[in-house]
Amino acid sequence: MDLLPILHTLKRHKTAAGLIVVQIALTCAIVCNALFLVSQRVEAINAPTGMPDNELLVLGVTGLARGENPVPQTQADLAALRAIPGVKSVVNINQMPFGDDSDNSGVRLDPDENTKPQFGAATYYAGEGWLETLGLHLVEGRDFVPSEYVEGSQAFEQENPDIPAVIVNRAAAEKLFPGESALGKQIYVFGTKPHRIVGVVETLIHPYPSFNSQDDNQRYTVLAPARPSWRGGAYMLRVDPARRETVLKAAAKALDEGSVGVKRIVRRQKLFADMRSDYYRADRTMVWLLCAVCAAMLVVTAFGIVGLASFWVEQRTRMIGTRRALGATRGQILRYFQTENFLLSGIGIALGCGAAWVLSLVLMQQYELPRLPAYYLPAGAAILWALGQIAVWAPARRASLISPVEALRG
Repeated sequence: MDLLPILHTLKRHKTAAGLIVVQIALTCAIVCNALFLVSQRVEAINAPTGMPDNELLVLGVTGLARGENPVPQTQADLAALRAIPGVKSVVNINQMPFGDDSDNSGVRLDPDENTKPQFGAATYYAGEGWLETLGLHLVEGRDFVPSEYVEGSQAFEQENPDIPAVIVNRAAAEKLFPGESALGKQIYVFGTKPHRIVGVVETLIHPYPSFNSQDDNQRYTVLAPARPSWRGGAYMLRVDPARRETVLKAAAKALDEGSVGVKRIVRRQKLFADMRSDYYRADRTMVWLLCAVCAAMLVVTAFGIVGLASFWVEQRTRMIGTRRALGATRGQILRYFQTENFLLSGIGIALGCGAAWVLSLVLMQQYELPRLPAYYLPAGAAILWALGQIAVWAPARRASLISPVEALRG
């Protein structure tokens, strides 16, 4: 199709054409970045924890009075929880993903505490049975042996805790020793005494996982064989998923009735899956909000295209009749308006892609968000081109159906 008549017509309607171009450009810039943020948050919400989420329960106990030795009570709690029907395994752990606590430490390769850490890592402390309870997968090495476990309430009272072994996640192992195995290597986390890496787990996520992939410290975790007391951690139970609710009530009752000589209350009793859902509630709200904004902008843009095309059809009725009288087919009239919209959309999309990239740089600087991937720009362009063609189709078809006699008579 000859583009000169289209360009000549657009030149005569600069204001209307300019407005629709600006509208398409703004929509392109905002939609591209919004869809990227949506994908980031959806990816974080659905990221696997590496644990059997639907089999885990969490119970936390708070003391109302200071106890001298919390270790015997912790052992009694663990025994009572293991005796509940439907419980597969139990562990007391200082923190957990999506919980209320966050314990982090610097990881060094040098004993000097003044040495800059290689990175910051979430540090987990747990007793026997942690691997079975959390359902994690060792990709290298072994679990802790009984002789490596220490009482956390006693070990961390020392300036340099004697913790001979640790297990790290794969991300931390690859960061510390790229291209080689981390097994048997020494690192320093809790003071100046070395800890030997005896195992590497595939996944052990940070207690506060973030959708922001630029935060490297969110990727690294270290687990030490230090048993927390009931005062310094929470109980995690792995249970039969069909009996979760029943076991949760029974576990809370067991902890309450098992507080012999100690004033305690069960402050937390939740399904781990519910903790995860609560943690990402704000992110889910943001996803729906951004999707609504994208949908609203696309609808407004579509109506703008329909309105402009309908207006131009009314303005060009005589021209359309003349073209039809000179032999133009309905298909040619239809393609005329579709080509015109394609050109306007193309200009708007070109401007919008540039604006989307600039907006992405602003978000990176102001909010430390990752850079917008380049493939979102052609994806956004395809969406807007398709939207333009769909929106202009009805007015263009109406124009193609105009009778030459009626148009010239009018």
